[in-house]
Amino acid sequence: MSTPASSLSAAQRNAVAELLRVSPVADELGRRFAAGGHELHLVGGSVRDALLGRLGDDLDFCTDAHPEDTLRMVDGWADAIWETGREFGTIGVQKNGLRLEITTFRAEAYDGVSRNPVVAYGTNLLDDLRRRDFTINAMAVSLPGHAFTDPYGGLADLARQVVRTPDTPESSFSDDPLRMLRAARFAAKLRFTVEPDVVAAMTAMAADLDRITAERIRDEFTKLLSGADPVRGLRLLVDTGLADRFLPELAGLKLEIDEHAQHKDVYEHTLIVVNNAVRLEGDEGPDFILRMAALMHDVGKPATKAVGRDGRVSFHHHEVVGARLTKHRMRALKYPKDVISSVVELVSLHLRFYGYGRGEWTDSAVRRYVADAGPLLPRLHKLTRSDCTTRNRRKAAALAADYDALEERIARLAAEEDLARVRPDLDGNAIMEILGVPPGPIVGQAWKYLKELRLDKGPLPREEAEAELLRWAREHGHT
Repeated sequence: MSTPASSLSAAQRNAVAELLRVSPVADELGRRFAAGGHELHLVGGSVRDALLGRLGDDLDFCTDAHPEDTLRMVDGWADAIWETGREFGTIGVQKNGLRLEITTFRAEAYDGVSRNPVVAYGTNLLDDLRRRDFTINAMAVSLPGHAFTDPYGGLADLARQVVRTPDTPESSFSDDPLRMLRAARFAAKLRFTVEPDVVAAMTAMAADLDRITAERIRDEFTKLLSGADPVRGLRLLVDTGLADRFLPELAGLKLEIDEHAQHKDVYEHTLIVVNNAVRLEGDEGPDFILRMAALMHDVGKPATKAVGRDGRVSFHHHEVVGARLTKHRMRALKYPKDVISSVVELVSLHLRFYGYGRGEWTDSAVRRYVADAGPLLPRLHKLTRSDCTTRNRRKAAALAADYDALEERIARLAAEEDLARVRPDLDGNAIMEILGVPPGPIVGQAWKYLKELRLDKGPLPREEAEAELLRWAREHGHT
């Protein structure tokens, strides 16, 4: 099943040559393993990415050597070694700025009950490739011999841009149900199409995802949403029922009709918003926090739907309900607290802009908008613009002009008042000195009052700020 490199097409040879050119340590490592009587193969995503011209600094290898043998062969050669994956047969190595993961041939399967794989060492390359998730990840290049091994047609599938399993989809997903999510992730990352029999197995076996830990699901979903075409992956999750297992709010949006009657439903609107957010990232993307906020911004609509006497649908306070649902869902998926806080805050704030175009916003309102958004303001700008999905060109242009005006107004006030760091005109020490009080709750209450005053009126002269503080103290019995 091995094909000499000389028989590959020019493009394939160039891809492999480029991989080896930017990774000169690969041959050197291969020679060390050969001298020790062991095989070494560049494998999986590294081969796939090289063929696609997307090779990074992380390289994956497989070998018949067991971890203790691998450690002996890299000792004294590697710049650094880590053994955190040793129980799964993986030894990590750093060499010349590259991260190498060397894994013993293995057969990996679930017992049908536990959430973690049972790992057993394999004995040959072909069996190792057969247990891999998809054919595009089941190719190998031997080192230092450079023989190309592709027993399951991964190269042809790369050309066809399809996601297919080496074994039957049912067997593959039974071994590791997370592979169903991974299929959607590769569709999003590579813009590939998932084969119909794979989709059918994902649909039939969706409930098996419940065997997987929240952390593994979270990591795979984060990669999907951060892909080049996240909407392609999201549709696949909903269509197969996989989303119902860990993100049921997404499919639930299909039940709600957009209040502007410009989209089939809020689900379609949401996917458009996600796409808009991706486009607004520019060269800075992918921004998971922005994309997650775009995905979740309307999840409060099903619970807040109301139909008025005129037949119009409304979703009052859906941003409040949506923020609560978002926090619950992201906690269940074990996202870090700071990531949850940022996404929840964006969902909560995403409607604040509407109404600005009616000319009702004072400078105080603009200051509060900036203060409430804090460091999330650049993302809030992008989320708000992404949320404009109306097909009415005149209305879309008006909304864009209104937001342009708001950003210009924010910039003007920021230049005048340093809006990024709105603080009271008097600090805690000044408050204690003027009121003659020690550190304690009174100082905090006074500080909060002066900050609200600063947001309302802008910067105040020292004398006026002191007078306002004394007036507040008298009214609250603190003098």
